[in-house]
Amino acid sequence: MEGKRLTLPESIQVGDITVRDGLQALEHYYPAELKVRLAEDLILAGFKDLEVTNFGHPKFLPQFKDVEEVLDRLFQSERVGHLLQQNGGEAAIHVITINEKSLTRALEYKAKRGYGPDYVLQMVSTDEAHHRVNSGMSLADYWKMTERCTAMAHEGGMKMCGTVSTIWGSPMKGTRVTDLSSAVEFSKIYLDLGADYIEQADHDGSADPQRVYEYFTMILDPDIMGKWSDPKYHLAHFHTSRGMGLANYLAALQAGVDQFESTVSSVGGQPANMMDCAFIGGTGGYYHKEHLLSGLVSTEDFVVMCEAMGIDTGIDVLKLLDIGRRFVTDFLDINPQQRQQLLENVHTLTGIAVER
Repeated sequence: MEGKRLTLPESIQVGDITVRDGLQALEHYYPAELKVRLAEDLILAGFKDLEVTNFGHPKFLPQFKDVEEVLDRLFQSERVGHLLQQNGGEAAIHVITINEKSLTRALEYKAKRGYGPDYVLQMVSTDEAHHRVNSGMSLADYWKMTERCTAMAHEGGMKMCGTVSTIWGSPMKGTRVTDLSSAVEFSKIYLDLGADYIEQADHDGSADPQRVYEYFTMILDPDIMGKWSDPKYHLAHFHTSRGMGLANYLAALQAGVDQFESTVSSVGGQPANMMDCAFIGGTGGYYHKEHLLSGLVSTEDFVVMCEAMGIDTGIDVLKLLDIGRRFVTDFLDINPQQRQQLLENVHTLTGIAVER
């Protein structure tokens, strides 16, 4: 006897964005060598899309002050350099370029080195209050800038990811619930402007499985989206603030989505506004009191769930689980040198002696 089975894709593409989104939320600086080793391990485990850094201003995002060193080390890596797309392999490198200045930095980097990111990313939020906090611009001005930036990226040999945020809700006071139809229209605008694909993002963790399924059945409906309804144009990005991340990914799978991204150990989220006990810019006050508990869906959990359901992810599960175990030691534990730096920063900030 056999019961009915869920309608699911046979295979999916899972990108990992730990090195960028995962680390940006953590309140400690990690050296380029450590970041690149993590990226190398992920590529060797089978990941074909990795988001590794941010070309934003290091004053506000000091985690990524080493942007050029990270990319240099990665493209010159003896372990995985030959596996990168620009060296004839399959692994694509993604970076964040939230505004025109950061995109210009990325283009200058590639022009100078002869290699660089395969994809750059910009983002709009359907909630304009959230959008202004993230970008410092109005939606109208940002759309104009994104049109210019998309053309610049393509001219420079890079593809553009257009992210649509606050689809299911916003962390800004007074705008918790958002209209799904606005995100549908924003997706159309981005693709019409030349974006190569859309990151459909629940940055706030506001989504629930019912509304996720409802939204993606609109996004993948040719009567609504026309030629942009093809799943190749849409990627799902979900946070776990309310514990529904995996359930939301299952709803997206059932709707027909076959591209996803996630982070090791479920880390990530809003950029830290403190680094090693020193205040930094970030994006201002944290949206959630539980800042460090609002990360993305865990890469380990999602890949294991998909493989258990018979969905081919192309990922070596044993290698991934080993990466997850080592990530706790390498990134989440505090070693004596890091502890000393924290104490020195507290002393600078407060005057409290390091040794008492």
